[in-house]
Formats: sequence, structure tokens, C-alpha cells
Amino acid sequence: MSEWTVEGKVCVVTGANAGIGKATAAGLAQAGAHVVLACRNLERGRAALAELSADNDPQRLELLQLDQSRPESIAAFADALRAKHSALHVLVNNAGAWFSTRQETPDGLELTFATNVLGYFALTNALLDLLRAGAPARVVNVASALAKDFDLDDLQFTRRRYSGMKAYAQSKLANRLWSCELAERVRRDGITVNALHPGVVSTSIASTTPGLLGLASRIYFRLRGRTPAEGADTAIYLATSPEVEGKTGRWWVDRKEHAPRFADPLQRAALWTACEALVAGRATAEA
Repeated sequence: MSEWTVEGKVCVVTGANAGIGKATAAGLAQAGAHVVLACRNLERGRAALAELSADNDPQRLELLQLDQSRPESIAAFADALRAKHSALHVLVNNAGAWFSTRQETPDGLELTFATNVLGYFALTNALLDLLRAGAPARVVNVASALAKDFDLDDLQFTRRRYSGMKAYAQSKLANRLWSCELAERVRRDGITVNALHPGVVSTSIASTTPGLLGLASRIYFRLRGRTPAEGADTAIYLATSPEVEGKTGRWWVDRKEHAPRFADPLQRAALWTACEALVAGRATAEA
């Protein structure tokens, strides 16, 4: 069995200021990793850093700002990380969002897809050089069993009637497709890529949903949802366990491995091409 350990290794967790992200960061810190908290809101990020520092070596924790819906923020984050570290060993793509009404980024992209899919895509690609330098390295993508309503011809919901649930479900199916494609593309680089379902977790992700649906969601999450620590368990397992060394392109639920449902090679490649075009387009718009 491999001697894989995260002791002393550099691990990035996105959306680490709350919920599953903060719980994942805590688990990695407790395993001895050097954890970079990638947070959009620096005030909340500082609060999370202080909380985690109380129980862990503060020298092994750092905070960097990242708004993964914005290309300039992703580029700045990658540059800042590269300036401090010569290698990255674990990247946990966790940050996500759910919007009850259709919103757009400043460069005109639907915000759910821009955050949940293009954010994962652009950030991981921006950090591939560091991941290769840290090989064997791991990419862990937090996705969801709520995965449907995927329309490659209408990723932005410009044709379909927008629904927060449909946009979120599409983004999570895209995460699973993209994870399989990335796994194949970096297989020879010593980087593994796995996606997971954290379960129904009691977090604030759907807190802005209005009306009866929002109320029902909040009540359900509060009564039946897992704690963030329970939701983070499989992500921590995939990042730290020697048992999964070498396993890539898989789908995980409660530490159990499953064959990916969304792995059609043509669809994966088409999504990758679409993401490349959208990332390139918004980068051009920002220039």
C-alpha cells in the first residue's frame, strides 16, 4: 500500500470560510497538512482562519482571496499561491452557489455556471503546473447526486426558463462530466481526479430561495441534513487516505467508490471545449 500522507503537504480548499469547506480545511489541518483557505469574503475567511488556528498550528494555515466567478481573481490567486509555494499536492474544489433568480457575472455569464463549473475548470487549469510539481497530487471535486437538466446548447439558460434548482443540478452534472475528462487528461502527470456527493448537508447554500420552496428547503436541511463535518468526510478521505492512491475518474458516496454515470467521452470532450471557449471569452472581455 502507498505511503501517501498529507503531513506537511500543501492543500487548497475553496469556499473554506464556512460549511463543508471549513470542515474539510479543519480535517486536513488536523492531518498535518499546510492548508490554504481560498475564500471570496475575506472577513469571513479571517474568522474561519482564527477559528481553525485555535485548534491547529497557525503556521500551517493561510488565507488567500478567491472569487471563482471572476477570471481576474482566479489569476491573482494562482499567482499569489505560486509566489509562496513551489508545489501543490491537494486541490479541493468545493466552493459553490445556488441562485434563485438568474444573475450574470460582469462579463455576462450566468452566475451559477460561472461559479460552479467555470470556477472549478479555470482554477484547476491555472494550478496544473503546481499540481504536476507536487505529483503524486490529488484533485477532489465536490459535486452532487442532484445532477440533471444538462443542456450543452443552453448552458447559460438563455433559451430555457431559469430555475435555481435546474441551474444548480446542471452545474453539478457538468462537474461530474468534467471530472472524468480531467482525470483522463492528467492521468500521465501523476494527478488523480475524483468527484463526490457530500450528502444533503445543512448549509446556507439555498438560504436565498424565496417562497414556500425556500422555506421547505430550509426546514428539510435543518431537520434532515448532515452536519458540515459529516458532509466533508468523503472529501477528507479522498484527500488523505492511502487507500485511494492511484484511483482516478471515480464517483464517491460515503467513502464508497462507484462507476461514474456521466462519463460519455463525446459529451465530456464537448463540455471541455465549451468551457475553454467561455473562459477564453470572458478573459478577453476582461482584458
